[in-house]
Amino acid sequence: MIERLIADDMAILTLARPERGNALSESMVETLIEAVTDCIGSPHIHTLVLAADGRHFCTGFDTGEVPEAGAPSPRSAQDGALLWRFVRIEHLLALLWHAPLRTVAVAHGRTWGAGADLFATCDVRFAAADAQWRFPGVGFGLVLGSRRLGACVGEDVALTWLTEGRTIGAEDAVRCGLATALVPDAALWKSHLGPPAVTRDTHARLKAAMRPDQRDADLAALVRSAAEPGLAERIARYRQAVMAARS
Repeated sequence: MIERLIADDMAILTLARPERGNALSESMVETLIEAVTDCIGSPHIHTLVLAADGRHFCTGFDTGEVPEAGAPSPRSAQDGALLWRFVRIEHLLALLWHAPLRTVAVAHGRTWGAGADLFATCDVRFAAADAQWRFPGVGFGLVLGSRRLGACVGEDVALTWLTEGRTIGAEDAVRCGLATALVPDAALWKSHLGPPAVTRDTHARLKAAMRPDQRDADLAALVRSAAEPGLAERIARYRQAVMAARS
């Protein structure tokens, strides 16, 4: 599910659930949190890389774990369980955004929803030519990762992408700042990543100076956005619409 490789001062975490498009299941998020926390706690690791197996980097939140619309379990119980899962995703994103080391993401194929948020939290963001981004979470009312996306591409561009449901290609992602560089193939990212020019401690101080800690505000925005009853129903309807469009 998550493969770890540590060599010298670099840790590579590979999303390895290609049969589900590397969609973020509950257990996958918890495993990622544990792995990222371990890297943060290892002072010899200077660079943390997020890569992925299969056709896609990450197709977002695993909606396959959401009960079908009209399922008999209590709606409040479904909504509460889903809110907890999104809170844990927000915790993962905050860990990466404030991590006291260099973070790198390598996107290819679909990089959607929570997967796009995961990508946007990293310091260096490589994109293969076939990479594409979408942010469908706003379609069921969630505010997740929006401020960090705005920090990458600017608030006006982020708001347009989010509210218009746009699909962003690799060239536009680089032009707008979502991706920092194109790579000819996702597997070739190492040849495009230079060695660190500063110590981990210096990198951490620079990041802390440029990224004020707004974790409480980000979490509050997420919880408020998910507070309206019917979250499970909205996600189930979104999943049904996606499946209908594919058929």
